Amino acid sequence: MQQAIHSLGDQIEVDLHFQPFELNPAMPSEGQDLDEHLAEKYGLPPEQLERNREAIRARGEQVGFAFNMDKRSRIYNTFDAHRLLHWAGLEGKQLELERALFEAYFTEGENPGAHDLLVRMAGKVGLDQERAREILASNAYADEVRQRQAYYQQLGIHSVPSIIINERHLIQGGQPQEVFAQALQQIAASS
Repeated sequence: MQQAIHSLGDQIEVDLHFQPFELNPAMPSEGQDLDEHLAEKYGLPPEQLERNREAIRARGEQVGFAFNMDKRSRIYNTFDAHRLLHWAGLEGKQLELERALFEAYFTEGENPGAHDLLVRMAGKVGLDQERAREILASNAYADEVRQRQAYYQQLGIHSVPSIIINERHLIQGGQPQEVFAQALQQIAASS
């Protein structure tokens, strides 16, 4: 999506926001073995899991993002990351924090629910680390995050990525840049 936005230049004005969405809200903080989780959730055999990983790695490579599958062996609870991302959005740093957290998890294999990582990533993108610690030590933004998650679940969204444009148009799945660019142009032309 970001590459599509960039490719369109000044043709379309875009205000991009990430919304909270947990694929596994009941996941314990210590997480679960990734293969075990995927086998339980989708019933996929190991060979299919490997093919899926390779497809994701290749798609990431096409857009300049490194999915290091060998470093990512667990899936974690991300609720606190979503609370911090909510705050980062209020501070105008949501996109930067989202990218830093994606790299920490998908590239480096770190736990995106660990408070020390969240504080470190907040500092990395220029957010106040002490304020990040305060948020994580409290229940700050929990209600807002739960409300937004419930809203999107009520709309029938149960997978990521799900991209909603102008609160009316839904594009699901990791699509090529051209698909997003074409959709943005069509939506802008019909507005």
